[in-house]
Amino acid sequence: MLEKLSSVLKKTTDKIANAIFLDKNMVDSIVKDLQRALIEADVNVSLVLELTKKIKQAALDERIKGIEKKEHIIKLLHDELIKILGKKKEIVLGKRNVFMMVGLYGSGKTTTISKLAAYYAKRGNKVCAIGLDVHRPAAPEQLKQLCDKIGIACFIDQNEKDPKKIWKKFEKDMKEYALVLVDTSGRDALEKDLIKEIKDLAKLANPTETLLVMPADIGQAARKQAEGFKSAVNITGVIVTRMDSTAKGGGALTACAEVQAPVIFIGTGEKPADMEPFNPESFLSRLLGMGDLQALMEKVHSVMSQEEIEKTQQKLREGKFTMYEFEQQIEAMGEMGSMDKILSMIPGLGKAKIPEGALESQQGKVKNWKAAIKSMTKEEKENPEVLEKQTSRIQRIAKGAGVTTTDIRTLIKQYRMIKEMIKSQSGLVEGKLDQKTMMKLARKFGKKMKL
Repeated sequence: MLEKLSSVLKKTTDKIANAIFLDKNMVDSIVKDLQRALIEADVNVSLVLELTKKIKQAALDERIKGIEKKEHIIKLLHDELIKILGKKKEIVLGKRNVFMMVGLYGSGKTTTISKLAAYYAKRGNKVCAIGLDVHRPAAPEQLKQLCDKIGIACFIDQNEKDPKKIWKKFEKDMKEYALVLVDTSGRDALEKDLIKEIKDLAKLANPTETLLVMPADIGQAARKQAEGFKSAVNITGVIVTRMDSTAKGGGALTACAEVQAPVIFIGTGEKPADMEPFNPESFLSRLLGMGDLQALMEKVHSVMSQEEIEKTQQKLREGKFTMYEFEQQIEAMGEMGSMDKILSMIPGLGKAKIPEGALESQQGKVKNWKAAIKSMTKEEKENPEVLEKQTSRIQRIAKGAGVTTTDIRTLIKQYRMIKEMIKSQSGLVEGKLDQKTMMKLARKFGKKMKL
């Protein structure tokens, strides 16, 4: 996600922090790198020039001296970047909630609905979806298939071509749900008939939120789109999709902030868990390599329900951490996304220099571990300690799983380490992970985690 910009921001803050003297040449070099990276991320040129002008003025201000000056510049850079990313808007659900998705063709409305459904369902809400996109032939069926995959109720009528009639048909059925997600039709552009259709549906559905879904790769064009939808159908927020696959995401985020259309969620991948609330502070923290614990905990809640988390925590309190729990953690991590995505959220590991190919190698190991656990007997899963006493078991499991005995020994080592980690940190058991705790864990167990 904005990898190049993230790299430049990390280097810039390091350069400033480590500089003995902030002379004109160094300031010019820092400013040029920043300008190039922000413009490549598709941030509006006038915003970039305004930001770098302030940094230059602060750096060359003779009234601010030494360490104070460096701290002042880093804080200024942080504050200005937060300003152009916009304010955080949080949606608080009431007793009855209707989210209506709007947007142009290809923006990802239908997929976004399934991700939002998974997000809110995992947090204990009763969620359903309704397909009112009558113009794209495959839309209702696609929505139904996506909802079926995650066990969400979905109301569609493929034969009806009037979206208002579809809404009225299922209106009674939807009353038992706390959150109704509405899929609407798109167009190639914001045309009069699309505006009329959305306004007519809004009168019927009375949405609590009208959310514009648009892809990050349109960059600065996001401004015109957000402005158009805001004035035409009074959108209450924006969901930016495809943040993981473009260098232009900075343009979409800052453009929405400029027209005061707050970004509420961002899509960061294909999986249901790849939808996260947008918080400018924590988003910038991740870009700067300082981690994002809030997003990490959101990820955990997106792959495990509150009930599953509480069940696991109870077992850990009782000192029960078997291969069953370890397998559950591996499965959850797989659903959370790639290793580098997870590591970028952990304070202290965002800036870690990990050898090239190490993360891919680790993901390969995890795949072997899952196969090995499936080859274990019930006794071995419940008491993994028996594996260390009887090496013949390790050979049998390796053969059955099609992996090496080294893979099994590494699995046992990682299991022991995670168990020790959880045992030594009551905060981890309770799910209370603050930055200080994470840094302590990173220092204590960092050397043991072999990638």
